[in-house]
Amino acid sequence: MTTNENTQKVVLITGASSGIGEATARLLAHKGLQVVLGARRTNRLEAIASDIRDKGGSAAFMPLM
Repeated sequence: MTTNENTQKVVLITGASSGIGEATARLLAHKGLQVVLGARRTNRLEAIASDIRDKGGSAAFMPLM
């Protein structure tokens, strides 16, 4: 991952535990943006955020009710 202007941006993604939300989170994190994942399935959010961080990205998550 390279440092660029995207490291200053934070994107909030709802529905991030699967499907399009998950794919969007992974793509934007790969491009250097900081992502905050939101959904009801906390265990999935934790796993996805951990995987993004393991690959050098910046990710956090919050459960949504």
